Amino acid sequence: MTNDNYTGVTTGTVATACSLAALDAILDDSDIACVQVETPKTTLDIIIDECKRLSSFKAYAVAHKNPYNDPDVTVDLAIVSTVELIDGTDENSVVVITGGKGVGKITKPGLQIPVGDYAINPVPRKMIVKNLSDKVPEGKVAKVTISIPEGEKIAKKTMNPKLGIVGGISVLGTTGIARSMSSEAYKNSIVTQLDVALASDVGDLVFVPGNIGEKLALQKLDITKEQIVQTGNFVGFMFEEAAKRGITEFTYFGHIGKLIKVAGGIFDTKHAVADGRREIMVSHAALCGVDRKHLQLLFDSKTTDDMMSILEEINMSTDVCNSIASAIRERCMQRFELDLNVVLVDMEGNYLNDNMGI
Repeated sequence: MTNDNYTGVTTGTVATACSLAALDAILDDSDIACVQVETPKTTLDIIIDECKRLSSFKAYAVAHKNPYNDPDVTVDLAIVSTVELIDGTDENSVVVITGGKGVGKITKPGLQIPVGDYAINPVPRKMIVKNLSDKVPEGKVAKVTISIPEGEKIAKKTMNPKLGIVGGISVLGTTGIARSMSSEAYKNSIVTQLDVALASDVGDLVFVPGNIGEKLALQKLDITKEQIVQTGNFVGFMFEEAAKRGITEFTYFGHIGKLIKVAGGIFDTKHAVADGRREIMVSHAALCGVDRKHLQLLFDSKTTDDMMSILEEINMSTDVCNSIASAIRERCMQRFELDLNVVLVDMEGNYLNDNMGI
């Protein structure tokens, strides 16, 4: 499919390939082992796992995303396209696209696809139309149904349930090519949380790092799931996108081990990018008057939980956490002009600072 281990293809490209193979099977009544798909960037050879002509006007094809160096939940997932030629006279609609089993449906506004439609994004739709249109016989319409047998199961590992996409995964892709460890696709998925919240007129948003933060926030705060926005490691990106959309006041809630990095100006909190937790903790502890002996103990600690235990022993945990929370808020105001209420918690959800005005 691709020429190295660091790129793969999108679900949209595979869906297009299956659609093309199914149409070719109807027209040629032959086994289709490989098709050429024109993507927005290039032309790709896509291997077809199975293709079968069901009648003179109907066929289906199956293919999957080959593994590549990326933790992509859709790798090796079978994608099926069933194509049926039906009578039609509208030249502007020679290809009609719908979803089947395992393809999610949109239930909330704010996404690229209207409520009630299947979650097959605009670029994959355009790819299918472009690759099939010239082959559809005159007077006919190609009805394309994309299905993903394991889609509903896999969807639980994606952002879809949170975004109000029910019943399966989305058919995605903007270039047709998936790149290894690409942050772009992930950013595109998490930023849609903001658009859904705005379109649904949801206020008093609570930003959290991830699933653990969401779980604790729901336990501790008087909020609903619709109010929660997960940032992942891309705190700066999400805060910047929030500011662009006019969301300038919200609560930032999460475990101190993640949020403390922002106090040091680290807005990509992935461990491999930057850490600095102990240095930030020691700096704020020193500002709060912690003695040198305990500063050394803090510096030698391996986790923020260990650091908090040391601070609790000398009754300095709240003071230091208040200082860290203030620094987080100040950093965000300076960089994004955001007014945050910062809530730091431990793994049990216990509040660590006093600034809890939600």
